[in-house]
Amino acid sequence: ALTFLALGDWGGLPDPPFVTPREVATAAAMGHTATELGSDFVLALGDNFYYEGVRDEWDPRFQDTFERVFVSPGLRGVPWYVMAGNHDHAGNVTAQLRYSHHSPRWHFPHPYYSLRLHIPGSNSSARLLVLDTVLLCGHTDDFGVGDDPGGPRDAAAASAHLAWLRAQLEAAEGARYVLVAGHYPVWSVAKHGPTPCLLRLLRPLLRRHRVTAYLCGHDHNLQYLEEGGVGYILSGAGNFLEDSRPHEGSVPAGSLRFFFGPPSAPGGFAHLRLEPHAATVTFLESTGRVLHRVTLPPR
Repeated sequence: ALTFLALGDWGGLPDPPFVTPREVATAAAMGHTATELGSDFVLALGDNFYYEGVRDEWDPRFQDTFERVFVSPGLRGVPWYVMAGNHDHAGNVTAQLRYSHHSPRWHFPHPYYSLRLHIPGSNSSARLLVLDTVLLCGHTDDFGVGDDPGGPRDAAAASAHLAWLRAQLEAAEGARYVLVAGHYPVWSVAKHGPTPCLLRLLRPLLRRHRVTAYLCGHDHNLQYLEEGGVGYILSGAGNFLEDSRPHEGSVPAGSLRFFFGPPSAPGGFAHLRLEPHAATVTFLESTGRVLHRVTLPPR
């Protein structure tokens, strides 16, 4: 099988010790899970450095919040595929791209990019499309209630990003699984709720191209929703936890299948396993406890 961990909103704090107890617990649990269930890579779903990203490619936050935290034996040598969240855009995203040249496990080749994945023991392939939803939809302050992104700063760049996505989805027609990942949610019942820009631009493409699942963070909890044949995996519990559900009425009736966000919990993340016959999504608390599991069919 092809396996990976999906973790969002994990980016520590700007003051010493530059981590939260929840991030440390989550990093340890991810190491155990990688050993037990396998992990070919980690998909980092943005908000890698709170609250204002990094200054430059030499910023000590790379060491304090990333390199010295995710040190479990199970994570050694495991590559990270990274995207930028709104807090990263508050700093220097180009520095995070450049950090790829300094760390063998930090892979952030472009603000948005495509990964072709092979499912072992088969002729099957999967495609993972990593988006920059801040580039597409605009910036928002993570801690305002109901603050929707205010539109892209650069309309031409957003348009080019969308054209790239359309072309990639066309090119991935033969893939057994197509996964799309971005920081902002399409659907969410939590504080930020659905992202209107993604409902307009992205949701029709996900449905038309029979995308297996969309992965995101931004809201600080774990959620699974299903709508129009697409699975929506929200994994934003790497550093903070928030259990309010003010947007429960903003998602399609019956779409929410799982929600976890108790402030007493030590964090959480998702594990994905892609096999020729099925994709399995497992949500784990940072104690190692399995919270929810769902199986998705191939396209």
